[in-house]
This record gives sequence, structure tokens and C-alpha cells, in this order.
Amino acid sequence: MNSRIATLLALLPACALATPDDIPFARLNTVRPAAVEGNWTSMKLPDGGRTAFASLSYLMALDDDWGFGPGFYGAAKGNYGGIFTVGFTGQRRWRLSSSTHLAASLYVGAGGGLSSQQLRFGGGLMLRPELSLRTENGAWYTGVGLSQIRFPSGNVKSGVGLAFTVGRAMEFASFSPDDAGKPARAGRRSGLGFDEIALTGGIEKPRASSRDRSGNPRTANVGKAGAELRQYIADGSWWGVEAAGAAKGGADGYMEVLGQIGQDWALFGTPRLRVGGQLGAGLGGGGNLDTGNGWLLRAGPTLRWITPWGPTVRVDAGITHAPSGAYSANYVRAVLAMPLDRTPTLIGDDPGGTVRVQQLGASVMHLPRVRFKDGRREAVSHLAVNMSREFSPRLYGTAQAGSAAAGSAGAYSFGLFGLGVQSDSLWGTLRVGAELLVGAAGGGGVKVGGGAVTQAEAWAQWAVSERLRLRAGVGEFRTLRGHDQSTPLAHLQLSYAFGTLQR
Repeated sequence: MNSRIATLLALLPACALATPDDIPFARLNTVRPAAVEGNWTSMKLPDGGRTAFASLSYLMALDDDWGFGPGFYGAAKGNYGGIFTVGFTGQRRWRLSSSTHLAASLYVGAGGGLSSQQLRFGGGLMLRPELSLRTENGAWYTGVGLSQIRFPSGNVKSGVGLAFTVGRAMEFASFSPDDAGKPARAGRRSGLGFDEIALTGGIEKPRASSRDRSGNPRTANVGKAGAELRQYIADGSWWGVEAAGAAKGGADGYMEVLGQIGQDWALFGTPRLRVGGQLGAGLGGGGNLDTGNGWLLRAGPTLRWITPWGPTVRVDAGITHAPSGAYSANYVRAVLAMPLDRTPTLIGDDPGGTVRVQQLGASVMHLPRVRFKDGRREAVSHLAVNMSREFSPRLYGTAQAGSAAAGSAGAYSFGLFGLGVQSDSLWGTLRVGAELLVGAAGGGGVKVGGGAVTQAEAWAQWAVSERLRLRAGVGEFRTLRGHDQSTPLAHLQLSYAFGTLQR
């Protein structure tokens, strides 16, 4: 018997006897703590009204004590829907016991909205320091603390007051960026943990009851452009985050950010063609649309086709409603989604994929000749959150969201997405590339027509370390149609690079 076994083993291919260490798969080299965190901060505004800012942030640990990440704040109380800021939070934590910790945070963002003689956001820069005590219960934690919101170049400033926090601890698993292009297996989601990124575009038709903030009927259709991140938690079930802005219809400056859940089912027994529905809730406003305190609700059917080539094409329809405002609209939109990851499987069942580089970073952009609606031209500086993802060694997708932070365009915001091309490393860690983005922008008195804009840029990037990237670029920002706006731009970006699995 032993001789027969020896003979059979000798006939097996050498690869069948290889141990896991012999297979040339890249391995997850970093698993860091992370958290999704929201808070609620009440404040009194200079015009005598009261509001509250709701926020959502993603924080990733640099080490056991420090974390950082992007986030946004939006007005969610009073008649101030449409005040938004986008930026970054840095946080230091001190462990007090096995279930409590003390956190000191500083949020630096940019934005504004609903400016008036009594309510001025200046250049748009927002600062929010906070000190809070948190209690943990499993992966979840809640906290209460002291915070202050202020726009240093305007007159919007709160006193020191109570802030309430709820968060959920997570993990951030990633490959080394140096493993780009290598085959890999993970057994879990990598990077930010989303399975799909999508570009959205559509039309909203206001209902007869809709009004602007002056009480006049709002009848013109609103064209919107945006982006969406989605994670599938089971077959046909998902949750996600979407953001969009007005790109047509005279509502420039309108912005919305919503969370969503949904479910769909195979149609006619075909798993690639699916029909279902989705629900969304979040904040929106600006563009002279009366969204009241800013809360939005959304619901409707969805039709999804998963192509054999990887991308997904989707058509959504439904109703958007501002419960405390005078805005309700029927909408229809088309969606093009690109796969990022998928629901995890056991290593033994995972066919694996290819490591692609993703970057998450902060940008400062200087636009020296921005045209305003009153005819003047001034310099404006933007602060933005950006994210990029390689689809191949030469092609990548990218998105930016930000607002004016210096100048006199407080309350101006934008969201852009597009494609870029890049070279291999040329001299040491230097590489060059170019990208073209489109999207929506408006507010702050900046002249952008209906709100559809485009940005083209050429850039050079240096790898400061294994994961830090410093990029400098020059380009042009302009309105998509007509000649309402055209200005050169200079762009400086610092990003954190990590490897994620493309399956």
C-alpha cells in the first residue's frame, strides 16, 4: 500500500504539493482599527436662530492613540437646510478603562450656505474642536462632550456647548501599495470596505407644492450629478452613502448627502437582471430650494443589470421629500457602477483577485481668477477630500468633494468625479499623469451657470514613504457649457495610499 501511495504522489504535478507559502499571493500587511462616527452639535446663529449640525466621519488609526479621516457636517435643525461643510478630523484617544476612553478631536473643513448680512461664513473655513468621554458596548460606543463651531473669517461662531456622539469600531485591512498588480486573497473586505462605486445623473421634477425660500412656486426641473458607495450585506441586500449636487436648472449650490438601504431580486430567473426598491434619508439644501431644516427622505424602485464584463448599469426612480420644508419632487436617474470588492468568503473558497492602489487624501486648490455673479474676479482657495482607485496600472477613477476655504466665496461647494491616466515610476518614486473630471458646483456668489462644471489637470506625484503620496498639479476649472467660468488652478494634495483587492 505504501508503495502505491508513493507512486501516486510522484505522478501529481509539483504545484499540487506546494504549500500556501509557495503560492505567490500578496498578503494583507496592515490591519488597523477604524471607526464610523456621527455627532450632534447644537448652536445659536448670529441672526438669532438656532440650528444643530449633524456629522458623519470615517476615522482610521495611525497608531493606538491617533486617528484621522474625512467627514462632513450639515445643518439639521431650524430653517437652515443647505449649510454644509466637508473636511478632515484628527483625533487623539486616551484609554481610561476597558470600556471607556477620552477623545480630543479637531475638525477642519470648508463650506457654508444661506449667507446674508446677518449670517456670514467669510472664506468658508470651519473649525470644530471637541473633548468627549465615550462609553463602549461591544463594537458600538456613545459619548458626550464639549465642542465649539466657528468660521474664523465670518461671524458664525457658537459658544462652548454639549455635543453627543455615536460610533462603531471597525477594522481597516489593506495590502501594501508596493504589491499593486500582484494576485492576492483576503478572506475579508479590504480598504474602506465598499463593494461598488457609482456615478449618478438624473432629473428631479418638483411637485406643485414645491416652493423656493421666498415662497414662490418652484417648477423648473433640477438636473443632478453625483456619486455613490455601496456595500452588499447579502444576496441583493445593500447599504450605502450617496452625494449629489445640482448641475442644471438654476439651482446651483444645492447639495445632498444621504444614507440608503435596499433590496432587489432576480427578474425572470436571470440573476444579472434584478428589480427591487431602496430607501434613503439624509441632509440636503441650498440652491434656493426650501428644504426646511435640511432633512430629506427618498424612496422608489430600482432596476439593476450586472453586465458580464464587471460594471453595473442601473435605473432608479422615486420621490424625494423634505418633511419640514416645501420641496417634494419625482426623480429618475441613470447609474453606472464599477466593482471594487465583494462579500467576503473563506480563504479556501476565495478565488482571489488583483491588488490595486487606492488613495484617500486632502487637497488645497488655488484658483486665482474666479468670476462672481456680480462681475468681479477674485482669488479663491478650496479645501477638498479626494479619493482615487486604480482600475489598471495606467487607468484610475477619482472623485473630489470640497468647498471654498479662503477668499470671499464662503458657502461655495463642489463635487467632481472622472478618470485619469498615469505613468510608471520615472525617476525613483516620481510618476506623472493627467485627469479629467466633471460634476456640480455652486453657491457663495460664484458664477457657474446651471452648476455643471469640469476640471482638467496635469500632475506629478512623489512617494514620500510606503504609503504617503505628495502630489502637485496645474490645470483649468470651467463651466461645462458656455463661458460663465474659466480659471487656471494650482493643486497640492497629500494622500494615504493602500492596496485593495479587485476581484
